[in-house]
Amino acid sequence: MPRSDNSPVDVAVLGHFARDKIIVNGVESIASGGSVYYGALALRRLGLRVVIITRLAREDRPRLAELTAEGIRVYARSAHETSGIANTYLTSDMDRRLTRPLGFAGPFRLRDLPRLTPRLWLVGPLMAGEVDLAFVRALAARAPVALDAQGFVRVREGDDLVFRDWADKKQGLPLVHYLKVDQAEAEVLTGLTDRHAAARTLESWGVQEVVLTHAGGVLVRAEGKDYEAAFTPRSLAGRTGRGDTCFAAYLARRRSAAPRDACDFAARITSLKLETPGAFVGLSSSDDQANRLRNIV
Repeated sequence: MPRSDNSPVDVAVLGHFARDKIIVNGVESIASGGSVYYGALALRRLGLRVVIITRLAREDRPRLAELTAEGIRVYARSAHETSGIANTYLTSDMDRRLTRPLGFAGPFRLRDLPRLTPRLWLVGPLMAGEVDLAFVRALAARAPVALDAQGFVRVREGDDLVFRDWADKKQGLPLVHYLKVDQAEAEVLTGLTDRHAAARTLESWGVQEVVLTHAGGVLVRAEGKDYEAAFTPRSLAGRTGRGDTCFAAYLARRRSAAPRDACDFAARITSLKLETPGAFVGLSSSDDQANRLRNIV
């Protein structure tokens, strides 16, 4: 990197590829993760042309084969280690978890960017330090930006990941067209526990559309209005990656639909994803899920 590529790109997803540890009821498993995994695969399986830009250790590059097999173009820079998070889920609804950093692949630099102009940037860092304000500003000069707030409020402090306010939020948020937050991240940024009030505040700081996920579903604030849709999964076996999938589904649908429809679509796609560990599997899922998906699309 960087390389020149003139092929059309709907979404370029930028962030660290993760090698995560998932702990549920004391049982550990290792899984690929991050927006460049969950988000990119959902976007691709919903029919978009997707590129990822990432950093990871050379020994973990074989994990990228799952993405390239789907037709996703990958730009990967080698790092001294792969980022990762240990997620220990604490509650039956899997909405509360302890997170601990397992590695950090280093910051992105402008020289890491391939020479392409996507229709949309999806900036999905795992934690603070991957991307700074100047980097976001440079992306916004090329194309609209969708941004996941976790990469600015989830901070490494020793062996812990803690929530801290984004010091540059008043400068950074006006650069963002679509902002993804969960309930806790919205509270950290705004100081408000009411999600509707938090979404309105984020909008007032310059964000054009806010996508806020929580245990029960998704709230969208767009064009001065609130839209909500519930998650209706039959199980929560695939809780990890919920936010990335929901945001990707919203962005995919929003290209051709109004916010209300995109909100409903995102909730339904996320409900299917929540039932199965790993990335959203699309039409290659079980017959039951495939039939339900056809009813959605």
